[in-house]
Amino acid sequence: MLVGLRQAFVRFYGCSLSCDYCDSRDTVYSPPPDVCRVERRPGSGDTVLIKNPVYLEQVVEVLEGWLQDSPKSHHSLSLTGGEPLLHFRVLKSWLPALKRFLPIFLETNGILHAELSECIDLIDYVSMDVKLPSTSGAQGLWEDHLAFMRIASRRNLYVKVVVSDTTTADEVRKTCELILSVDKAIPLVLQPLTSAQGAVSTIPARSLFKFQEIAASLLREVRVIPQTHRFLGLF
Repeated sequence: MLVGLRQAFVRFYGCSLSCDYCDSRDTVYSPPPDVCRVERRPGSGDTVLIKNPVYLEQVVEVLEGWLQDSPKSHHSLSLTGGEPLLHFRVLKSWLPALKRFLPIFLETNGILHAELSECIDLIDYVSMDVKLPSTSGAQGLWEDHLAFMRIASRRNLYVKVVVSDTTTADEVRKTCELILSVDKAIPLVLQPLTSAQGAVSTIPARSLFKFQEIAASLLREVRVIPQTHRFLGLF
């Protein structure tokens, strides 16, 4: 929904799921690294390694430098992963300080509703995944997604589903029914799965049109947005 706007990213380690299409598998299958990579200047590609775990004071120092070098370039601070809500205690501690710099944008797998309730008042935007069994391989998450969505709807929320040539119309309808039970106005983003080899969609355009037509007949706003970072070579 914010495509084209620039964000600063804080990436958290670990995830509560292991989706088939995950592009950050190290956060699931490998031990936490001893160091993390930090860009010296935003967008420069010039990075430095610092020791893990990173402390709030270090993040603040980086943000202060970034915003001094590139004032008004960034729309928000994106919390991504892995799954950031696994670290909800850290978020409760950090976010009051970080909100002084930029609005807070949470990228989440959309199931850790108890953890979300602990820090929702410190978050401005929520990008919530609904994990379709056909693409993620995850099963039995619908009730968790519903509980999560009810809490997340207190903020600027949109829902995202990754679709492929294995996705069914019933899965799209079930996602829409989930949204309808909370708020018809919550936007839905259909994101075509791209192959690991590059920015090539694994779903025919006619299927995307079909899914959008189904969703648009039920919801107020439905968008098709590909993984633009893959097209730009930003991994």
